[in-house]
Amino acid sequence: MCGRYVSATPPDQVAAYFASEAPEALLVPSYNVAPTKDVYAVVSDGSTRHVDAFHWGLIPLWAKEAKIGSRMINARAETLAEKNAYKSAFKRRRCLIPADGFYEWQKNAEDPKKGKKQPFFIHRPDGEPYAFAGLWEVWRGPERDQEPLRSCTIITTTPNEPMAQIHDRMPVILPPSAWDTWLDREVDDLELLGKLLVPADPSLIVMHPVSTEVNNVRNDAPSLTDEVAPGP
Repeated sequence: MCGRYVSATPPDQVAAYFASEAPEALLVPSYNVAPTKDVYAVVSDGSTRHVDAFHWGLIPLWAKEAKIGSRMINARAETLAEKNAYKSAFKRRRCLIPADGFYEWQKNAEDPKKGKKQPFFIHRPDGEPYAFAGLWEVWRGPERDQEPLRSCTIITTTPNEPMAQIHDRMPVILPPSAWDTWLDREVDDLELLGKLLVPADPSLIVMHPVSTEVNNVRNDAPSLTDEVAPGP
């Protein structure tokens, strides 16, 4: 899964990288983005890309309460076309979620049921941001009289070789060559779209152990990404 990541690049730089218009709502840079927080996502209106703020945790159109989004921070690539919560968005409402890197936790190798998990920070070797494949939705509530809430989810897939050393899932990372197809709302060929949802090239993955301070969502500082000696 992908449950924490870093979003600290200034929004104007994010917009430039994705050839998008900059966001109107500015978010505070974070080195420990947690579920249910507002995050940046890149969407397209058919002619222009935009960077906008979305609630992390997709809230389906049919949901009675917004809190269901806390259980939908990730969507498995293998079942997008089948799940009621995602299949409509998979056809028409896809996005890119920029990330400077993400965290994943490795279980104790000797006894997975015991001991603290070791967190790792994963990032690109060139320092450029990842483009996570995502879906977005607009929820208006059961009474239809409240302010629309835009939400998103990060799509995950099976791990590539380096990621398999620490976890059995990883976010789908889309290369620039796939961005136009993924964001195009006129593309609804699910077989074509599904072929994009594959493990990233191993060359895009660099990782190192970091402090368990990242476990606490209240901790948020650049030092969270610093390399430390791994635990036992």
